[in-house]
Amino acid sequence: MVTIISVLHDTVLAQIGNPTPEAPPAADKLMKLVRYFTWFVLLSGVLGITYAGGRFAWEKWSGGGLASPKMVAGAMIGGIIATSAGTIMNAAIS
Repeated sequence: MVTIISVLHDTVLAQIGNPTPEAPPAADKLMKLVRYFTWFVLLSGVLGITYAGGRFAWEKWSGGGLASPKMVAGAMIGGIIATSAGTIMNAAIS
């Protein structure tokens, strides 16, 4: 078995060169889209927390039921996941 693997390595795998990495076509446009999406996610998170905070104040002032703490917690958890998505993907890929 060892000889088959060494022959395979010497004949087939040794012929494959070490390719140089290059950017895919339209990589700059894709990165621009990713940056826009990042800004959109951050802006929507800030708006979500602001809206939930205002609703929390309104519910507290009017004496209604308190459903907005769940909104604040959901917005904060979503923001944590959105901002750490790059780190999570880098850890998963490498």
